[in-house]
Amino acid sequence: MQSTDKRPLSWLLQQFQLKPGKPAFLSGLRSLFILGVPIGVGIITGHGAASAIATMAAWFVGMVNVDGAYRQRATAMIAATIGITLMFLIASLVSSHLWLAVPTTFLVIFIAGLASLYGNVAASVSLVTSIMFVISLARFASFSNWSTLIQQCALCLAGGTWTTALSLGLWVVRPDVPAMQIVANCYLSLSKFVDLASQRTLNPKARQEWAQQFLQAQDTVIQDLTSARSVWTTIWTRQKGANLRGNYLLVLIEDVNQIVNSVVALSELLAIASEHQLFSRLQKEIQQVIEQLAIALQMLSEAIVKGKNPPHLGDLDRMVEALEHQRQVLRSQVLNQAINAQKDEYSDLLNLGKITVSLTKLAQQIHTDADIVTDLIQGKQHSIAQRDISPPAQSERFAIIDPLRNNFTFDSVLFRHALRLALITTLAELLASVLQLPRGYWITLTALVALKPNFGGTSETTVQRVIGTILGGIIGITLILLVKNQLAITVCFLLLVFVAMSVRSLSYSIFIILLTPAIILLLNIISAGGWKVGVLRIFDSFAGGVLALLGSYLLFPRWERQQLPAQLEKTIRVNLAYFQQVIANYLHPEQNASADSINMLRHQAALENANANAAAQRLFSEPRHLQGEIEPVMTLMVYIRGFFSSVTTLAEHRREFSGEYQFLELKRLTDNIVQVLENLADALQQGQPTQPLPALDSYLEVIHNQIEQLHTARLSEIATNSHTLTPTLQAVREQTPLSTELDRIVNEIKVMHCVIARLQE
Repeated sequence: MQSTDKRPLSWLLQQFQLKPGKPAFLSGLRSLFILGVPIGVGIITGHGAASAIATMAAWFVGMVNVDGAYRQRATAMIAATIGITLMFLIASLVSSHLWLAVPTTFLVIFIAGLASLYGNVAASVSLVTSIMFVISLARFASFSNWSTLIQQCALCLAGGTWTTALSLGLWVVRPDVPAMQIVANCYLSLSKFVDLASQRTLNPKARQEWAQQFLQAQDTVIQDLTSARSVWTTIWTRQKGANLRGNYLLVLIEDVNQIVNSVVALSELLAIASEHQLFSRLQKEIQQVIEQLAIALQMLSEAIVKGKNPPHLGDLDRMVEALEHQRQVLRSQVLNQAINAQKDEYSDLLNLGKITVSLTKLAQQIHTDADIVTDLIQGKQHSIAQRDISPPAQSERFAIIDPLRNNFTFDSVLFRHALRLALITTLAELLASVLQLPRGYWITLTALVALKPNFGGTSETTVQRVIGTILGGIIGITLILLVKNQLAITVCFLLLVFVAMSVRSLSYSIFIILLTPAIILLLNIISAGGWKVGVLRIFDSFAGGVLALLGSYLLFPRWERQQLPAQLEKTIRVNLAYFQQVIANYLHPEQNASADSINMLRHQAALENANANAAAQRLFSEPRHLQGEIEPVMTLMVYIRGFFSSVTTLAEHRREFSGEYQFLELKRLTDNIVQVLENLADALQQGQPTQPLPALDSYLEVIHNQIEQLHTARLSEIATNSHTLTPTLQAVREQTPLSTELDRIVNEIKVMHCVIARLQE
């Protein structure tokens, strides 16, 4: 969960922070080439103003955001090219008549607002076509005769076609690049996730801040994993079967899922072990192994992107060997004093052994993935027949009417947003026309881009855009005043575009700071305007931002506080289903559920946890008087995620569970846990008070007594039988982690019950 610091300066600085990652210089060069050609042609031929139409079309098609397969990108860019040309045509036909332009604007923007019903690609295409309509209506389009209109539409079509041909032509050289890149992204985000796990015990005082960063990193990996599965499915399910590279990539994708599960379980084990003194004896070695795991995952990511063999993992192997050696030394010291040993100390030793085994298995998993990456790069055959991997499920058939029918109601967030967007954009267009504001369409554009489905997103985008425009406007005005040479202005424009597009994925604010002077310079290249263009840009952006904020606050708002209970209810039910499936394997080991069913439930729970986290973030960004109490929501988010981590730890431990020894009260305890979680979900759904908690501690007490008896029996036999795997030792290894996680689950449920009771009040 992200920081909720609302101090004005801290919050403002957060809006201008760079996201982790490297600038996309290739994207910057691509944008440079896309814009440079039509501008250069316009300057050489002396038709700079006319080339602006082709330049705008080329730029907007290049702005379409598509992370997917070749077919997806081709479809999106072709649709954007046709859509932009169509918008130019419509704007030209209605621009001369205000009474016709106003309703047309409303209709166009409303339809574009509904496009997000069909996914992010459709939303991206609709945004650039909407922008082209607004600019064309005010700046370029004016119907004089059909011959001129056809020429202008041809320029628009040519600009979009140029970008499409360039992008797809470069892409087809390496058609697997989208899949390779997104798998590499998975391993890069996984590396950062693992690195955060190594910081679990470095600074106990900053535990809450660490937990927020860890959960956010986990959400990032889950999102990348979901995108990778989607891209893989898009590419290879259109074929009769995946080829060799497709199979390798699928294995690597699913291995990310397994490593995430192992790291979540490892984090739970570290949280338990770090509370006891014995952990300090192995803390250094454990931390070094985790750091090397993170480095190895980063190297795998780089190898996939660059198409090179991954480096040798010798440092990782040495750290694992050092950890195992130190654990054996510690084990000997503790067991040599078995007669006087404390039961808690023996339990801690078992937990440290489990941490060591977990880290060793993670290292082996990364070695296997490194071999797969090597074979992927070299095109060699690799035996993966025994892997428990199945292709992702194909998405349902695309439908047009059903999403519209289901969302054509005020209960739909997207319907209300489309209506709000159309009203505010039309109002801005009307004001600019009636008041005859010079370049007033910038007000409309700012409102169009800044207005989001929720107030928090609108306020964040508005602040970033307005402040970015002010700073960028100052830069643009300064360049206009200092640089008089037309060629130098063109060079400055291209450099600004290059840097802006390179950092676009890292910071929207910095992108706007650089984009604003680029636009000011572009307008001075193709027409007169001078430094006053920068002043108008600043004023219009401020006015458009105010309109966006007012529209988001006043027009059909549905505040997150009203929607949050439904999201929390859904999140709890999905986590409950995950818990029930996992615990069924402990209650009925003979009916062991398939790994696929558990993985599916785990993935659904992880996605809903991320959705709940996003909903909480939207709540924190809304006006303070509408938020209600924030602290209970934050606490509930943390403990729901803690419950998920505990269940994931049990899911990982089930592989070592034989079921020969059972806790007497396990079924009754888990039945009561299910009952409590169902009651919490019902309370959120119906808005009713929660029922009192059952006596969960009484069941735990029986389980604790059984664990103590097992540990006592094991300590008694160590003196004569310390190395043989006895039934007692087997029971201790199986039941100690189960007992520990049940303790944590009961504690998490108690807190969740208390918090939801507060929220209901």
